[in-house]
This record gives sequence, C-alpha cells and structure tokens, in this order.
Amino acid sequence: MRIIGIDPGSRICGYGIIDEVSGNNTHVDCGGIMPKKKDPLGARLDFIYTNLKEIIATFAPDAAAIETIFFAANVKSAIVLGQARGVALLALAHAGLPIYEYSPTQIKKAVVGFGRADKDQVAAMTQALLGLSEPAMSDASDALACALCHLSSHRFHEQVRTATT
Repeated sequence: MRIIGIDPGSRICGYGIIDEVSGNNTHVDCGGIMPKKKDPLGARLDFIYTNLKEIIATFAPDAAAIETIFFAANVKSAIVLGQARGVALLALAHAGLPIYEYSPTQIKKAVVGFGRADKDQVAAMTQALLGLSEPAMSDASDALACALCHLSSHRFHEQVRTATT
C-alpha cells in the first residue's frame, strides 16, 4: 500500500509518500510545495493544487492522509489555512483517492507516543521510523508522520476486523 500524507499550508504544503509492504514502511519521497510568498492567495492555491496533482500522478498513491486544522493564531490565518487544505482535499478527491483525516494530536501520539510532542520530536521519530539519513524539512516530516499515523491506524483496524470475523 502506498500512502501520501499531506500537511496543508498556504506558504508550504508538505507531502510525504510511504510504501507499506508486509508491515514494513519505506520512505518513497517527501518535500514541500512552496508557492512564491509574494503571489496573491489565488495564485498560491493554484500552484499547490497543480503541483499536488503532479505528485499524485507521479507516485500513484493508494490512499491519502491529511492533517486536520487544529488551531490558528487568528481568524484570517485559519481561513487561509482552510483554503489551502481545501485545495489539497480537492486534488486528492479528483485523483479518486480515499482520504483519511487525522488531528495533530492523533498524529503525534501515533508517531511519538505523546500527543503534545514538538516538531523536533516528530521529525526525529519520523527519521528513525523510516531510516532517513537526516530529518526531512519540517512540513515534509509532518506529512510523513501523517502517513505513518494512517498506516498504524489502518493496520490496527485490519487486525480488529480479522479478529472479529
């Protein structure tokens, strides 16, 4: 199973792609989609959408995991983040991918074991779990953590389903 994890943002939209085969997770690719800061919001959203569609087409994931909005410093920030998240959801939906949503607390708990872990802890555990030579950039690391959270959750639900049938 190939999963794409998304950490939505209007300045940097992190993505991470992981393969899971027989319970083993392998890093495939990760990075950040970074529109020009000076571009108007509409152009930045279009850039995110277009690039995310290309990444999906290139890596052909089987499912997507995306981080939900937890909080924002102010209403304007929350609206802009929501718009970036909406564009990412649209790209995933247009690709026909099943979409799973996880809160930052769920992701941190699944990857680090502590729902209030900081970004450095998430990056370090993501690096360790995927055998990366160095931590991924912050937004990509969060996206990889989101994908790892989904794989962990998916495996758990599969075990429960198998045990009850």
